[in-house]
Amino acid sequence: MSDTETTTATATPGTTGASIQLQQVTKEYAGQAQPAVDHIDLDIKAGEILMLVGPSGCGKTTTLKMINRLIEPTSGRIVLDGEDVTNQDADQLRRHIGYVIQAGGLFPHMTVAANVGLVPGMLKWDKQRIAERTDELLELVGLEPGQYRDRYPRELSGGQQQRVGVARALAADPPVLLMDEPFGAVDPITRQRLQDELLNIQEELGKTIVMVTHDFDEAVKLGDRIAILDVGARIVQLDTPEELLQNPADDFVVDFIGKGAALKTLDLTRVSDVPLRTGTTARASTSTADAVAAARAAGDTYVVVLDQRDRPLRWHRIEELEAAGETIGSRADEDLPTLSRRSTLNEALDTMLTASQNGVIVTGRRDAYVGFLTIDTVMSFMSPGDEAGAGS
Repeated sequence: MSDTETTTATATPGTTGASIQLQQVTKEYAGQAQPAVDHIDLDIKAGEILMLVGPSGCGKTTTLKMINRLIEPTSGRIVLDGEDVTNQDADQLRRHIGYVIQAGGLFPHMTVAANVGLVPGMLKWDKQRIAERTDELLELVGLEPGQYRDRYPRELSGGQQQRVGVARALAADPPVLLMDEPFGAVDPITRQRLQDELLNIQEELGKTIVMVTHDFDEAVKLGDRIAILDVGARIVQLDTPEELLQNPADDFVVDFIGKGAALKTLDLTRVSDVPLRTGTTARASTSTADAVAAARAAGDTYVVVLDQRDRPLRWHRIEELEAAGETIGSRADEDLPTLSRRSTLNEALDTMLTASQNGVIVTGRRDAYVGFLTIDTVMSFMSPGDEAGAGS
């Protein structure tokens, strides 16, 4: 869809998000010849993830911040779920829109629980309700409440701080979540895990998420649609990731996407969308002989060892397992290659190549074992439309 087309922003079934319309929104700064944002029209659907990408200085962060009026527009209208909020009290508006920035933006003198419960406290929730909501959200973002509730931000890793930042943004159950380069300050492995967790959360909650990123691969992975902006926040192309990769609107989009578009098609497919092999599994402390016999009967050469919560500990060739003793040990392999079911095939390929293995273990919610993915399956998706390969 081009920037001249208009969609009707209606909620999809099960969503808790709200539609957003920016109507001829402009931001001008004194002393600057050109507006930072120049009459942008943007229709964001309820419950979708919309990614804003573009070169530095194109106005994407300014556009994002005008939605919750951290930056006041010079002119134009902002409509949230059918209501014009352009002149609404800005503080009240922001209490109903979640906001996540790089490195979480946590208050260092406050505990994790106090950070998460900040907005509900401003909304006069009672203490019991705030405590229950805090624990619920810490569980949702993958942090054990009893372990993290009373910690301070300085006691957390960068990835943990970012998870708390997401929990805080969701605390008052806002329909809209704005995210400004939220994962830009963490290492690539942590970034991938945070992206996967965000997709899990979105599957459960169905918020409207608008995110600014400089990473086009991240935009392809997370976005239901992507808006590529040029100077003045001019929308060059607003489309699904598939359409952007297969039918870029012009040379500007081609240059922005960059080389390796064929490899980027692997970002369009998630691990959960392809056939996985179940393989043979066995719990730690059970009979080695039984596990080996089950693997041979199934024609498998490996056994995946699981803990009592179905989390993978390691995988063994059956010959290695036979030599390891009568019972299967419970030691975990710290270098075990694993992926979330939310990961892309591009990430799966990268993980396999890094680990020098032709397969990778796939986990679901609570890191429970789902199956494993082979490199042959990934490579069959390298050529779009190769349905015979995709089904192999």
